[in-house]
Amino acid sequence: MSAALAAAAALAVPGRAPATGDREAVLLLHGLARGRESMSALAARLAEAGYAVSNVDYPSTDATPEELIRIVTDAYQRCCAAAPRAHFVTHSLGGVLTRIFIARGRPENLGRVVMIAPPNRGSEIVDLLGGTGLFGAMFGPTGLSLHTGTAGLTENLPAADYEVGIIAGDWPVNPLGAMVIPGRDDGGVSVEGTKLEGMADFLTVHRSHGRIAAAPEVGVQTLHFLRTGQFAHSAGRDGEGRVSP
Repeated sequence: MSAALAAAAALAVPGRAPATGDREAVLLLHGLARGRESMSALAARLAEAGYAVSNVDYPSTDATPEELIRIVTDAYQRCCAAAPRAHFVTHSLGGVLTRIFIARGRPENLGRVVMIAPPNRGSEIVDLLGGTGLFGAMFGPTGLSLHTGTAGLTENLPAADYEVGIIAGDWPVNPLGAMVIPGRDDGGVSVEGTKLEGMADFLTVHRSHGRIAAAPEVGVQTLHFLRTGQFAHSAGRDGEGRVSP
């Protein structure tokens, strides 16, 4: 890892003290080209609920996938390894990094996972723009790896054999996303593309990719899943338990 990335990794510290005793921990991972401030509303809600929350910052547009996994591993060891249960709450790329982390060495204290708008099958936007120099300059090597199909970062990851709930958005405020992503989407990833074999529960909300993690109803649903292993589905809505703000 370069000196710059090592310095960034050193900043990937818990937002609160490491979990000890009987206090469960939650590790939050933001999405591509974002920072931990994008997860601050979720972090505050979970901390208020009594979890030892670690809202990790990491250099998503500068580091390779391997470097990012090392940062996630180090963050887990520092914040969550001693907790009775360690949960993960992620947005976008953070969900893919969590899948890789668990696949390479599932923690004995792994609790539940909530993935918010994860590109579990890659992104058609990366397929379209990944070959341009501007995209690579903006989103870096990990962003370029999020294409769909073979050789994409998500292609050979296993199905979930742990409790994971997925929240997808279906408000494509990004017009490019609406044009190139098949079916319902949030402007960054399709609703279908967020799904993961073995997931315990699934929910859609009327939010865009960039705003979904901060949505109040997403915070409520995240906390409900961490506590119960399922979302609070609204009766009489569509078959995926759609919740509107």
